[in-house]
Amino acid sequence: DRLGQRRLDAARDGTGLSPNEPYAVSAAGRRKVAILARDPRSSVQVWSADYGYPGDGAYLEFHRKHGMDGLRYWRVTDRRLALREKVPYDPNAARERAEAHADHFASLVIETLREHREATGRTGVVVAPFDTELFGHWWFEGPQWLEAVLRKLEGQVDVVTASDFLAAHPPRSTIRLPEGSWGQGGHHWVWLNDGTRWIWEDVYRAEDAFLDVLRATRSRKDPTVRRIVAQLARELLLLEASDWPFLVTTVAAKDYAEARVKEHVGAFDRLRAMLERAKEGTLPPDDASWLTFIEERDSLFPDVNPESWALKS
Repeated sequence: DRLGQRRLDAARDGTGLSPNEPYAVSAAGRRKVAILARDPRSSVQVWSADYGYPGDGAYLEFHRKHGMDGLRYWRVTDRRLALREKVPYDPNAARERAEAHADHFASLVIETLREHREATGRTGVVVAPFDTELFGHWWFEGPQWLEAVLRKLEGQVDVVTASDFLAAHPPRSTIRLPEGSWGQGGHHWVWLNDGTRWIWEDVYRAEDAFLDVLRATRSRKDPTVRRIVAQLARELLLLEASDWPFLVTTVAAKDYAEARVKEHVGAFDRLRAMLERAKEGTLPPDDASWLTFIEERDSLFPDVNPESWALKS
């Protein structure tokens, strides 16, 4: 089927592939690229909406908050219940469940690697990738669980980086990897669709405009001009964040995502207008004050280097 042709599913029967083996990717260039597939058996224990650990009834309910202070006093109880029906949170019960879930996960990893060695005679790898924000944010007890898992694996399974594993166990076979993503269906539609087209139109316009700015200011050393160009780079990076169209499509935080896009588009456009005035001389006081404000508000990438963008003559 189309889905099967569009994504790597190392666990699918009949492929002859294993999620516990490294593979080299067929590529035209000289650089060697290796991949490690996500291990579905272990990953599903956390990610599954039906029976993943974070949905356990003992854990802190993320979505119910108390009034304006935003504090959470309730546990998941049963994810089918309305928020008003949730029961009070019990930290001790949650801690016990985190420990039990760590036992289960560690045992599963150990079993998976044992079965792989018995079947192939080789050392396998279990890749269970998770977003860092899961631990302590969406899943309040996540850090407790993660610590317990690492302690239980100590002495039985080596916890290594991908590069360390590949150095010790290079790929034995090469595969072709079709284009795809981690989005639903393995495609890109979650980010690019009719509902998000307007975001990409703003992104592409800003990208083109930024390259024009770099060409026009390449030889300018004026400190104010350099500040504005650097802030333009930051606003562009913020505008390009893939979370905005993702959140619009999933409606998880649609209003917030749309507001952020418009916020960074507005800041980018104002900076471009300010740049023209700065190139002519001193900035008006209002512009100078706003530049300081936006540098403080959107202050990520303090060492951003606009020259990192590839320029074409």
